[in-house]
Amino acid sequence: MAQQNRQTDQQFMLTQQLLLSVVEQMKLPLMQIARQTELGLCDGEGLETIRQSTQAGLRLLESYTLGVRLAQQQTPLLDMEPVSVSGVLYDVAQQLQPYARAYGVALELYVDGRHGPVMAHRQGLQAALVSLGSALIETIPAHEPAGNALRLSAHRCRYGVVAGVYGNLPGITTQALRTGRQLYGDTRQPLNAFLYTSGAGVFVADALLQAMRSHLSASRYQRQYGLGAILPVNPQLRLV
Repeated sequence: MAQQNRQTDQQFMLTQQLLLSVVEQMKLPLMQIARQTELGLCDGEGLETIRQSTQAGLRLLESYTLGVRLAQQQTPLLDMEPVSVSGVLYDVAQQLQPYARAYGVALELYVDGRHGPVMAHRQGLQAALVSLGSALIETIPAHEPAGNALRLSAHRCRYGVVAGVYGNLPGITTQALRTGRQLYGDTRQPLNAFLYTSGAGVFVADALLQAMRSHLSASRYQRQYGLGAILPVNPQLRLV
């Protein structure tokens, strides 16, 4: 009973911290709308930027809601199923392309080799990668001339398949992510080593992945830095 109460308290705190982070993040599109309206910039291009920012905010709220639902389940593993990583990444790229264009970011899709299905909650995995991608898209222009491209990537590792988002962002390190988790809920920019926002998209993605018995990790792949999650291969195909 005591352990169950502790888990409930942790879920409550996670929900509260995520909510505060999401609220802070939602200020960004609202400020953009207010600023462009004030300057009279609501022409075709201005309206498209507003539309993409609003849709990104709505996706973040949807991902947050899904994360809360998954965290409240007692047996989240029951929702796991064989999932095609390449298929999920393709759908994520389709969702993120308009947002990336609004920020002048080139979005690439790269799958290293052929991978069998992994065990995941498909909706949760897609929402996590969309939230993560949105957060990094927002920060790429601030890192120029480091580069304005991001890559949605999947590659094998000894523990399964790594799916994540990578770019020329050397500030993404294990220590920076660890520090961000420690500061999360106590400061407005806990991931300021590589993000200049609240980082809500990163923490929402992490919460969704934890509900699937995974988590975000800082990693480096093909000379790029990023955040990804290790997804276990379908046990039935492990020996294939």
